[in-house]
Amino acid sequence: PILLLEVEAQHCVWYGECGESAKVPGKKYNCNYTGPPRPLDPEDYHLLTVQTELCPGYDYGNRSLCCDAAQLRTLQGSLQLPLQFLSRCPACFFNLMNLFCELTCSPHQSQFVNATKFNASNVVEVQYYIGQTFANAMYNACRDVQAPSSNVKALSLLCGKDAKDCNATNWIQYMFNIDNGQTPFPIIPIFSDVPVSGYTPMNNKTYDCTEGLEDGSGPCSCQDCAKACGPKPEPPPLPLPWTILGMDAMTVIMWISYTAFLLIFIGVVVGAWCYRRRTILSEYGPILDSNNPLSLNSDNPDQVNASCCETLGERFENALRTLFSCWGSFCVRHPCLVILGSLMLVGASSGGLVYMRITTDPVDLWSSPMSQARQEKNYFDEHFGPFFRTTQLIITTPVNDTFIYSPYFGGSDVPFGAILSKDILHQVLDLQLDIESIVATYEGQNVTLKDICLAPLAPYNNNCTILSVLNYFQNSHAVLDHSKGDEFYVYADFHSHFLYCVSAPASLNDTTVLHDPCLGTFGGPVFPWLALGGYDDSNFNNATALVITFPLNNYLDDSVRQGKALAWEKEFIRFMKNFQNPNLTVAFTSERSIEDEIERESNSDISTIVISYAIMFVYVSLALGHIQSFRRLLVDSKISLGIAGILIVLSSVSSSLGIFSYAGIPLTLIVIEVIPFLVLAVGVDNIFIIVQTYQRDERMPQEEIHQQIGRILGDVAPSMFLSSFSETVAFFLGALSNMPAVRTFSMFAGLAVFIDFLLQISCFVSLLGLDAKRQEENRLDIICCVKLPEGQETNTDGFLFRFFKKVFAPFILKEWVRPIIVAVFVGMLSFSIAVVNKVEIGLDQKLSMPDVSPTFTVFTVVICMSWGVITEFPQQLISAAHLLTTIAYTPSSWLDDYFDWVKPQSTCCRYYNSSGQFCNASVVNPSCMPCRPMTPSGKQRPEGQDFMRFLPMFLSDNPNVKCGKGGHAAYATAVDLYPNNTGVGATYFMTYHTILKESPDFIDALRMARVLAENISQSIDHKVFAYSVFYVFYEQYLTIAYDTALNLSVSLASIFVVTTVLLGFELWSAVIVSITIAMILVNMFGVMWLWSISLNAVSLVNLVMSCGISVEFCSHIVRAFSISVRRNRVERAEEALAHMGSSVFSGITLTKFGGILILALSKSQIFQVFYFRMYLAIVLLGATHGLIFLPVLLSYIGPSVNKAKVFAANKRYAGTERERLLNY
Repeated sequence: PILLLEVEAQHCVWYGECGESAKVPGKKYNCNYTGPPRPLDPEDYHLLTVQTELCPGYDYGNRSLCCDAAQLRTLQGSLQLPLQFLSRCPACFFNLMNLFCELTCSPHQSQFVNATKFNASNVVEVQYYIGQTFANAMYNACRDVQAPSSNVKALSLLCGKDAKDCNATNWIQYMFNIDNGQTPFPIIPIFSDVPVSGYTPMNNKTYDCTEGLEDGSGPCSCQDCAKACGPKPEPPPLPLPWTILGMDAMTVIMWISYTAFLLIFIGVVVGAWCYRRRTILSEYGPILDSNNPLSLNSDNPDQVNASCCETLGERFENALRTLFSCWGSFCVRHPCLVILGSLMLVGASSGGLVYMRITTDPVDLWSSPMSQARQEKNYFDEHFGPFFRTTQLIITTPVNDTFIYSPYFGGSDVPFGAILSKDILHQVLDLQLDIESIVATYEGQNVTLKDICLAPLAPYNNNCTILSVLNYFQNSHAVLDHSKGDEFYVYADFHSHFLYCVSAPASLNDTTVLHDPCLGTFGGPVFPWLALGGYDDSNFNNATALVITFPLNNYLDDSVRQGKALAWEKEFIRFMKNFQNPNLTVAFTSERSIEDEIERESNSDISTIVISYAIMFVYVSLALGHIQSFRRLLVDSKISLGIAGILIVLSSVSSSLGIFSYAGIPLTLIVIEVIPFLVLAVGVDNIFIIVQTYQRDERMPQEEIHQQIGRILGDVAPSMFLSSFSETVAFFLGALSNMPAVRTFSMFAGLAVFIDFLLQISCFVSLLGLDAKRQEENRLDIICCVKLPEGQETNTDGFLFRFFKKVFAPFILKEWVRPIIVAVFVGMLSFSIAVVNKVEIGLDQKLSMPDVSPTFTVFTVVICMSWGVITEFPQQLISAAHLLTTIAYTPSSWLDDYFDWVKPQSTCCRYYNSSGQFCNASVVNPSCMPCRPMTPSGKQRPEGQDFMRFLPMFLSDNPNVKCGKGGHAAYATAVDLYPNNTGVGATYFMTYHTILKESPDFIDALRMARVLAENISQSIDHKVFAYSVFYVFYEQYLTIAYDTALNLSVSLASIFVVTTVLLGFELWSAVIVSITIAMILVNMFGVMWLWSISLNAVSLVNLVMSCGISVEFCSHIVRAFSISVRRNRVERAEEALAHMGSSVFSGITLTKFGGILILALSKSQIFQVFYFRMYLAIVLLGATHGLIFLPVLLSYIGPSVNKAKVFAANKRYAGTERERLLNY
C-alpha cells in the first residue's frame, strides 16, 4: 500500500495545452494526462530559468514537471499583473507563486489536484486542495501591500472587492473564479489542514512579510507590511478644556475678578463719599477751595504755577489754535481760490481711477504673495503645472422613497436610497451627457469638454475623466438597463453591478452574470467616496447625494487654452442656471464660480449700499440745519452745505483710490464697500462739530465773519486733527499686516481719512463761510437768489444740544448713577474677556454665497509633497500619518511603481534593440529587449544613469492589461525632469485628506500636514512641503489670532502716542482714550461670540475700522474735558459731554444707524453677518462707551486741569462775555 501511494503521488492530472476556452476567449484548456511528470525539453530550459524567480525549487535534476513550455509561457503571462502589484513585498509574491506553480507544474500534482470534469481531451474543471494554514499565511503576507498609483491596497484590485472585505478564502476563490476574466476553467479551492477524500492539501512553506527570502530578498517595507513597522504611534490625547471646579476657567476667573473689583470699587466710592461729606460740613471747607485754578485767592493772578509739561502743552495747543485760526480765516476770505484748488487736487488724484483694477481672484484676495502657502503654490504651478480646474455637481432628490434589493443568489436584503433608483440615475445620466455636449465659443472657435478635460490615457484613450457613479455603467443608458434573468427572476441588474463596483472600482469584470466592467471609460477607477455623499460608514447604498466631478486641465502661461476653459465654464454655469428637473436638486460649482460670485454679489448689493448711503445723506443734509422758526425754514436749513460735505467725503475716497491706482495697487471689494462707510463716519462727525459749534457761537463785538469762523476752527480743528491723524497713523500701521485684505484696506482707509480732514479744514470751511453769509443775508438755501425780508429772530440752542446739556449729561453724572454705569460696563468687559478665546476662527464657505446663490463651494482636498532628487521615500512616516493627521491614505508613490515597472521579472520595461526606443508591453516584437538583465545586479533598484535612462520611458507608458504599472496616467506631471533628462529636479507624491467640512477641519488639516512635512524633511534631509489647493485660503487662520492681537495693539499704541502729543503731552488723557478704545475692541469680541461671527480677514478689517471709529467717539470728549476750566472733574465732564456729545451723537451714531439697518436687507450673507451685525455693534458700543462710560470715567480719574491752559484762557477771554461765563 505504501508503494502504491508513492506511485500515485508521482502522476499528473494534465500536461500541455489543448482546446480554446469556451468561457474566456484567448485562453486554453490544459490536456488531460494521468502519466508521470515529463522532463522539460532542454531547449526550453530558458523558460524555466525565467520562472526560477516565480517557481523556486523546480530548476534541478532532469526538471520533470507536469507542465510543458506552452504552459510555462501562459503561467508567465498570467502572473504579470499580480507580479506588478505584489512583487513590492517579496514574501507575499513568493507565497502567491507557490500557489500557482504547485497547481500548474508540481510533479506531486495528483496529491492535491483532482480533475473532476472533462471535455474530450480537455480538463474543464478541477478541485484544488489547499492547506488553510498556507492560505492564511499567504493572505497575511499580502494584506497590507499597497497599489500606489490608485491610493488603495493591492488586494482591492486583485480580490474582486474592497481590501477590508477580503480574506484568505474569498481572495483565492476570486482568483480561481471563471468570472474574473482570467481563469479559463473553474478551479474549486477546498481548504483544509488535514487530508480530505484521500488528497493531502498543498501546505508548502510560506514566508511572513517580516522575513527575508533565501535568495537574499529582504523583508517587506513598513508600507506593505504593518507588522514590519513596529508599534504604531499612539495619537496624543486631545487637550482637556481648562476648567476650575468643573467650570470654564476663564469664566470663573472673570467672575472672581469682577466680584473683587465691585467690592473694592464700592468701598472706595463709599469711603470717598464719607470723606467729602465730612469735609463739606467742616467750617474750613470754603478755604480748601482756594486750590481751584480760577480762584481769586491765589497770591498773584498774573502768574501761574504750571509744570514744564503743562507749559509745553499749552504752547503746543496755542500754536495749533493760532495756525488753524489763521487758516480758517484765509479760507473764508478767499473761498474761490480754496475751492478751485481743492477741486483741481481732487480731480488730479481721482484721475488715477482710469487705471483702477479690481481684484476678484480669491487667491489674491486672501493670500499674501510672500506667504509660505503662496510661494509653495507658485513653486508647484511652475514645476508641475496648476492643479486641475474642478467643475462639480452635487445632486440630491426631493423624493424620499427607499427601496429594497433582494439578491437572487442569496444574502440579506440591501436598502437603496432614492437617489440610486434607476429612474433617477437615468435622469442624472441625461444631465451628465448634456453637460458633455456643451459647446462654448472662444474667439470664434467652438470649445467642447474634450478640448479642455483631463484625459490621462490620451492619445490612446481620449475619454474625459468624469468621476461619477454612472461611469460604473460606462456612462451608457444601455449598460444601466443591462440585466440578466428569466420571466420569473432577475439574476443580476444595476443593483448588483453597483454593489460590486463600489467594493472593487478598478475591476474589469463584476463577476456577476452581467460581466460588465467597473473601470471608468477614461481608464481609471471611480472611488465611491468621491462620487457619493450622505452615506454612513461604507454603506454606499445608503447615499443621499451623487457627486459628479469634471477635472479640467489648468494652464499657467497659456492664455488661449485658459480662455477656452473659462469660456466653457461660463457656458456650463449658464446651462446649469437654466436646468430644471422636479426630481433633481442640483448644486454646482466651477473653478471660476468663486470669482463670478464675488463679482455678482458685489453688483447685487450695489442697490443696498446706495440706499444705505442715500439715507445717511438725507439725514446729514437735514440734521445740519438749525431751524429757528418755520418762516426761516429754507434760510436756516443746511441742505446744500450737507450735500457739499458729503461730496467732500466721497471726494476723499475717490482721491485715495485714484492715488493708489496710479501706483498700480489693485482694489479689493472690501475697500470699495467698507471705506466709504468708514470715511463717512469720520467725515460727517467732523462736519457736525464745525457746523454746530458755529451755530452755538456768539460773534464778538467788532468781529467779522471770517474771524469768527477762524476762531471756531482754531477751537475745534485740533480735536479734528487729533482724531483724524490718530486714525491715519493707526491705519497706515495696520498696512504692515501680511493679510492682503487688511493691508489694502488699511492703506486706502488711512489716506482717505487724512485727505478728508484736509478737505474739511479747507474746502468745507470756505463753503461754510459762503453759507454763513447767505444766512445772514436771509437768502434761501439752494435757491440763493431769493431773499426773505428782515425779521427779528432770537437764536436758540438745538433740541439735541439742550437735551444733552439739561437732561442727559446731568443725569449720567449724578452721584448714584455713576457707580452703576461703571459696574455695568466693567461687567460687560469681564464677560467679553471670558469669551475672547471662544470666538471661532475661519470663514464658513456658505457665508461667501448669497442666499439665492446657485453655487456651492467645494474644495478639492488633495495633499501633494515636493522635493529634490531622492530614491528613498519614508513611506512609513506617512503610512502612520492618518493616525495623527487628517491624511486619509498612503500617498501614491511613483518611485515604488517605477521600481516595480523596471524589474527584470516584469514585461513592462522593454526597448527596441535596434533604436533603443521604448517598447510597450502590448507590442509583440522579437527585437524588444528587457531593460534590466536577470542577474543579481539587474534585480537591484536602478541607480544613477540607469535610473534616469528608463524613467522617461516609465512616465510615457500607459497602463494596459499586460502592464498595469505604466506611469503616464498617474505620474506624467508628478516628476519635473532636468533638461535632457539628466536628473529629477522636483517631484510630488499625492494622497487625499479625510473629509473636511468646517473651517476648523481645514485649518487642522493644514497645520498637521505641515508638521508631517517638517518631520519628513528632517528625516531625509531634503526640503519637503505639503500643498493642497485650499492651503492658500486657510493659511491666514494659522496666525490670525496673533495677527489680530498685533494689528490692534499697534493701532492702539499709535493712537496713544498721537493722542499724547496732540493733547499737549497729557499722558493721562491718552491713557484714558486708549483704555476706552481697548474696552470697545474687547467688547466687540464679546458681540462676535454672542452673534456667532467668526474671526477672519473680513472681521479683522472691521475690528481695525472699529479701532479708528472709536477714536471719533472718544477723542473729542477727552479733548473737550482737557481744555475745560470748570471747578472739578464732574463739572468738566458734564461740560465736555454737553458740548461735544450732541455733535458726536448726531454726527456718527444717528448718521450710521439708518444706513446700517438697510444692510440687513442685503442678499449677501457676508453683508448680513460681517457688515450689518459688526457695524451695528461698532456704532452701539462706540456710542455707549464714548457718551456714557467715558464721561463717568473722566469724572472719577480724569486728568487734572492744566494750569497753564487755564491761565491762557483767562487772558484770552479777559474783558469779553466769555470771562463772565467762565467765572460763573
